[in-house]
Amino acid sequence: MSLSDLASPHRFLSLARLLVPTFAALALVLTGLGLVLGFRAPPDYQQGETVRIMYIHVPAAWISLAAYTLMAVASLGTLVWRHPLADVAAKTAAPIGAAFCLLCLVTGALWGRPMWGAYWVWDPRLTSELVLFLLYLGVIALWNAIEDPGRAGRAAAILTLVGFINVPIVTFSVEWWSSLHQGASVFRPGGPAIHPSILWPLMISAAGFTALFFALHVAAMRNEILRRRLRTLGILAAAEADVR
Repeated sequence: MSLSDLASPHRFLSLARLLVPTFAALALVLTGLGLVLGFRAPPDYQQGETVRIMYIHVPAAWISLAAYTLMAVASLGTLVWRHPLADVAAKTAAPIGAAFCLLCLVTGALWGRPMWGAYWVWDPRLTSELVLFLLYLGVIALWNAIEDPGRAGRAAAILTLVGFINVPIVTFSVEWWSSLHQGASVFRPGGPAIHPSILWPLMISAAGFTALFFALHVAAMRNEILRRRLRTLGILAAAEADVR
């Protein structure tokens, strides 16, 4: 099935009936396995037991960036390619990405308290992640402020693309500025710097979080398509009533 086939909401709804339970099952199995292995893994020689927050914090951070990247690609689909489902994908990804971003900030604060002695410091990565959360809220607010879905989609797409500059800032902030955060330890030229007993639970948890995101996103897209159909039927019914 090609992307042009998925441009049909009817085809997408048929596919969603299969994808949602599949991704949900994967999320349940992988996240559960990753967390179990993570809590059975040895403590870090420097951070001790607090390192276990990583199995939630790091995947949530990755998903917060991936979700906004998906929104940016979907925004291009709205403005450039006029894909019928592009603005649906962008709109429904925003609240889910915001939730993962908030989870990243909260778990980061809980991790930072024993490590840095404070729940919050104006570290470059923390600050840019907070800006990402505010961008999510701004996009959501813009969608809700404009009643017409077409106009709202175009306006939100522009804001999303402008805000996308923050994604590489979050990603490379540790390398660009002095930061309390450690540098990349998983995706790095020399290979992961984490022991396999810690790395594998982290990657499994990340796969589970990814499956959870897609389960929520596909379900939200399905609901948005159905909501727009009901809106269209309501407009048509009102117009017919006026004619009569």
